[in-house]
Amino acid sequence: MIPRPLRRALAMAALLALPAALPIPASAATAPRVEPAAVQAGPRVEPELARKLSAGARLRVNVVTRSRADLAAAAGTVGSGQVLQTLSRSPVVTLRADQAALDRLKAQPGVVSVSEDTPVPPVLAQSIPLIGADRTRAAGLTGEGYAVAVLDTGVATHHPFLGRRVTAEACFSPVDADYSATSLCPGGAATQEGAGSADSELGPCADPALDCSHGTHVAGIVAGDGVGVSGAPADGGVAPEAGIVAIQVFSRFDSEDYCGAGAAPCVLSFTSAQLAGLEKAREMSDDGVPIVAANLSLGGGRYTAACDDDPRKPAIDDLLAAGVTTVVAAGNNGYADAVSAPACVSSAFTVGSTTDQDAVSGFSNRGPLLDVFAPGSDIVSSVPGGGWESMSGTSMAAPHVAGAIAVLSQAFPDASATALQTMITSTGRSITSSGVVKPRLQLDDAALGTTPRPGPDQYFTARGRILDNVQISANSTMTVQVSGAAGLPAQGLAAAALNLSAKGDWFNSGSLVLYPSGEAEPEPPTLFYDAARHASTLVIAKVGADGKVKIENRSAQAVRVYLDVHGYTLDHAATAIGGTHVAITPARAADRTVVPAWGNVELATSAMAGVPASGVDAVALSVTSKSTSTGTLRVYAAGDPYPVDANSDYPANVPTQFFTVVRPGTGGKINIHNLGSAAAEVTVDVTGYYTSAQRGSTVKAIRPAAVASNVAVPAGGTYLLRPGGVADVPSSGVSAVGLAVAAKGGANGLVTVVPQTGSTAVRAVAYAAGKDTSGFATAALRPDGTIVLKNEGTSQVSLSVTVYAYFSGR
Repeated sequence: MIPRPLRRALAMAALLALPAALPIPASAATAPRVEPAAVQAGPRVEPELARKLSAGARLRVNVVTRSRADLAAAAGTVGSGQVLQTLSRSPVVTLRADQAALDRLKAQPGVVSVSEDTPVPPVLAQSIPLIGADRTRAAGLTGEGYAVAVLDTGVATHHPFLGRRVTAEACFSPVDADYSATSLCPGGAATQEGAGSADSELGPCADPALDCSHGTHVAGIVAGDGVGVSGAPADGGVAPEAGIVAIQVFSRFDSEDYCGAGAAPCVLSFTSAQLAGLEKAREMSDDGVPIVAANLSLGGGRYTAACDDDPRKPAIDDLLAAGVTTVVAAGNNGYADAVSAPACVSSAFTVGSTTDQDAVSGFSNRGPLLDVFAPGSDIVSSVPGGGWESMSGTSMAAPHVAGAIAVLSQAFPDASATALQTMITSTGRSITSSGVVKPRLQLDDAALGTTPRPGPDQYFTARGRILDNVQISANSTMTVQVSGAAGLPAQGLAAAALNLSAKGDWFNSGSLVLYPSGEAEPEPPTLFYDAARHASTLVIAKVGADGKVKIENRSAQAVRVYLDVHGYTLDHAATAIGGTHVAITPARAADRTVVPAWGNVELATSAMAGVPASGVDAVALSVTSKSTSTGTLRVYAAGDPYPVDANSDYPANVPTQFFTVVRPGTGGKINIHNLGSAAAEVTVDVTGYYTSAQRGSTVKAIRPAAVASNVAVPAGGTYLLRPGGVADVPSSGVSAVGLAVAAKGGANGLVTVVPQTGSTAVRAVAYAAGKDTSGFATAALRPDGTIVLKNEGTSQVSLSVTVYAYFSGR
């Protein structure tokens, strides 16, 4: 995009990821809340407002009365022409008042509170998988039939990301010369309704000196749909078929007294405009517009306790009574124990911001008044002009929740607004900040429950042979039919866990690469082989759209290949429920356990740390073996017939590593069978499990993508990987990845994945001195999205790493 003007940058800098909100001078700032005394005579008056009026100022004020019957008396305290707004439903009137008028208001028994009509700023597709909105969409829950009111800077109604889903518009943009405020309504009046009235690409908002992009960005998070839209975030919005009711509640300000030094002109919102917008949303709801949430990504001030004397509370309560949740951004001041207004209203649904790694965003307000967290850091969404922009703020978190309410309304059409809120707070992921635990929105669990339903990318266990001692000629590629082979489904196969084994002919050594048919060949090899033994590795591999994979022999000599399947996923819902993946803190299930020659050892999955005693469909294991003689290991379900395929051939006196996904058999046990003339020492690490008893991550196999190539790592050294954003791996919403690791060192050694917590470093590859060696592992991402590999050997090692799959974030 063409950079925004410097003026815009100055005006909006504090609205992005900075911890402080836009600076407003003392003459216009919202004062910190002062708690009223236990017994208070007369209405509550903001101390800062009282100070300003006593100094001779004449200001806009919002007056809340006990009932609508008291409004006339309150309005009568000011002269003709000084009643600026009277609401049609709520007991609130906006006046222009001086000290004398305030004194008269204090004498009115029906007046509850008087507060300044303070102008405030906005509080500013990768978050979608994180909250599970991709799963709700796959289940047909898109918010269809429901709408979200976006009270903001207007919406670019013809942006392709919003696809004509702006169903209604209104504009409330006060004009007040005392505040240098002019209207942003396209027609120039202080109010406007109907088509085009909140279009941010029309009228004053089209002025390049202003920035009215905020509302379009918020609307895109709620209901964007990127299907067929060039450049759009791939994941779209939370509720891509929900309607948007665009309500413009901002005015243009031309004074640095309100915009800040060097930041004029700017856009700010009067409380009175927000009140008018909230009442309009209620009016539309009464007229049959299916509004289920009103999003307010704006506010100011610091409140550590509920501000239920805020003039917006009656309107928020009125909407709640009509089944509409008012979702409010908590604010961007970084307060650990406070939120801004109107987020402090007890009946509002207050939203703070988290990062993609479930850390609280540094700018986010939080504390006891917060209801829920949602992603708000570096969110890409629509902006006017048909473009896209990344923004950060609780403004970005709130529309995730507003869109979620539309989705939940579709899933539970008879549920009340408070019931929908409870669904969100009771199913969210726990986030702890300053000793306070609050949930982070997990939409799929709220909408679908915590038990998996049939869906795409769930894992099914299977075992069978596809290729049996098949020769691949020198420097050639073989296309292999996977769909329908070895008992696999003939249609809809998305990925397969494939054990590739190879041995060179006539003293030949070389490498193989396995990749989906119809896609570009990756550079890094999948497997290195020689003539001494059958080298093997298991990879979670994407299957081409034609149901095939390709295997290329990168050698001047022929090679003999075996290909065995250990599991698969589908690209659509199956009649049966497959397993979802749960990454765990890696644990050692066996440590140099001796498996006798021609014998076996059984391991109980229930004894593996982090693995449940029941409901486990399969476990993900990294197995390392060493023996004084050559031999073969087979790992399979206890009680099953002896499998034809071998997981690994091991040479004498050289450690060998392999990865496998294996289901528990009789008694919940795994059998490790040693076909060797000498005993073998076996070490087993468990990195996760698959289960149809709980909702976890799904498997997303991708075209193999290199994340490291021939990187030199010294003995004992580490290498940091950040796979997110590489090729088809999302930059967020990923819990773990499947990595093929190739290593070559001067002496035998191991490359491990160092976990964030726990003492078990998972073996990714055991490399032999002077030989290229390959291995595979599933590795959970650290909270910062990284993976740490460590060279446990005594010599420098050259590392290449390829991502074959990722697991959706949970």
